[in-house]
Amino acid sequence: MEQNVIYTIAENAPLAQDVFRLRLSGDGSWVQRPGQFVNIALAGKYLRRPISVCDWTQDSLILIYKVVGSGTEQMSRMAPGETLDVLTGLGNGFDAAPAHGKKIALVGGGVGVPPLYGLARVLRSQGEAVQCVLGFRSRGDVFYEREFQALGCDVHVVTDDGSYGARGFVTDVLKGLDYDYYFACGPQPMLRAVHAAGKTGQLSFEERMGCGFGACMGCTCKTLTGYKRICVDGPVLLSGEVSFDG
Repeated sequence: MEQNVIYTIAENAPLAQDVFRLRLSGDGSWVQRPGQFVNIALAGKYLRRPISVCDWTQDSLILIYKVVGSGTEQMSRMAPGETLDVLTGLGNGFDAAPAHGKKIALVGGGVGVPPLYGLARVLRSQGEAVQCVLGFRSRGDVFYEREFQALGCDVHVVTDDGSYGARGFVTDVLKGLDYDYYFACGPQPMLRAVHAAGKTGQLSFEERMGCGFGACMGCTCKTLTGYKRICVDGPVLLSGEVSFDG
């Protein structure tokens, strides 16, 4: 259930090039599934900023965001002790149940990586073996490799320019893995390529959002049964319902 919550910033530190980890003190009990998100209000900005939840406890949230505009640049300058007005309870998140007992691959691109961390933690706590393919542009953009490894995941890093890990795209590495179920989060071209492999899984979309609760229709995605709103019907959709035509 969505609600406004005031959180206190406990940490706001750089992780990689233009990427920050924001640790918020406050209620984390509303998170029901990994892959849900929040919408953050910023002073002087009309629209809130949607950020996926990376990890959570009963009394804290961890968000990882990339500075891509004036709003996230403003966030990067905020200090511990400051407060944020956060709309919580958003998104459907990943469903770990269908992956039980399967050979699992987590596929993330850039800031699509953070929500997969919370998912990996849940899957590992349930005894699942997890392979991760994390894609970035370059060495300076890589983050959370060690954190996934610490969970016991088999981690593969790929960069566009080959400056760290394998060179190429996440799908180049994915082709060499033995998996039959996947969870993916990242830019749409990446999701399209993962989907085209024909395996079963779940895709989390990074659409730009206006309201964040389904009123503006600004973040629709085409599916086999019509258009769905990513903010309320997603951000996670099943591979079998997604259409990348048109």
